[in-house]
Formats: sequence, structure tokens, C-alpha cells
Amino acid sequence: MTASTAGAVCKAVIVAAPLAIAFEVFTAQIEAWWPMVSHHIGDADCQAVVIEPRAGGRWYERGVDGVECVWGQVLLWEPPRHVVLLWQLSAQFRFDPTIKTEVDVRFAVIDDHTTRVELEDRSLEAYGADAPAMHETFNSPQGWNGILDDYAVVTARLAAERAA
Repeated sequence: MTASTAGAVCKAVIVAAPLAIAFEVFTAQIEAWWPMVSHHIGDADCQAVVIEPRAGGRWYERGVDGVECVWGQVLLWEPPRHVVLLWQLSAQFRFDPTIKTEVDVRFAVIDDHTTRVELEDRSLEAYGADAPAMHETFNSPQGWNGILDDYAVVTARLAAERAA
């Protein structure tokens, strides 16, 4: 399911994994599903994407050269049900502390082996004149639509491996 409003992009996926695993893969194993080859801001290839597990923690990438590039920070940390991340990348995908959009992710139990993950990328009006283009980017197959689909596939595979 995908929905959007002028200031937000919303996407939901059903993940074949228990709640705790769905949250863990989203937050602690992000490099397993994030498209690091194409979605990084550093000059070097991306080696890792890190979400520090606490409110006030950093959200950043680390390049193969060891350089860390900040994407934003953790605003809310409520495992295994809710995380809100502050995204501070400009329309040119460079860190900009004046840009403040939020990626709000909620995890809900469907049953013992299935989780609904809802993502809202909001406050896109922070991009000013670039807001419509950024909305289109985040709402595209290369944006949250494709990225969350990949997350669901990877998470289901990891959950099945753990259950085996």
C-alpha cells in the first residue's frame, strides 16, 4: 500500500517476520536491505548504514574509507514498535542541518509470524521549492516504494533462516 499527501509519503508493507525481528532488521541490520550502492552521500562506496539505538542517536553512513556522513538523528526510540528518524539531507543529498523531515516507522503485530510496517516520510515542505520533486523521488520505485519492498523480502528471508 502506498499513499501520499502534499507534505508526506506513506508506505506500508506486510513482513513475514515476528515483530521483534522486523524492528531489528529495520534498525540494526539496515545494511542488509538498504541500497547502499546507489543510496549514499559519501565520496567513497558505502560500507555500513547505522542507526544508533537511542533517542538522540545518530543516523549515518560509513564509507569504505572510514569517513562517516550524517543523515540525521533518532528522535524517538521505542523498540520493537516505533522509531522516528530525523532526515537532514538536502534536495542535492548532502547533509544540511536546516532541513528537518521525519521518517516515522511503526511496527504492528498481525500474528506471531507477521508484522505490518508503516512508514511515513513527512514534513517534506522543509524542502521549499524542491518539495514536489522530493515528494516524487521518495514516492518512486527508487524511493520508499522499492526500498520497503526490498526490506520486506530481506526481513522474511532472515526470519526464515533464524527459524530453521
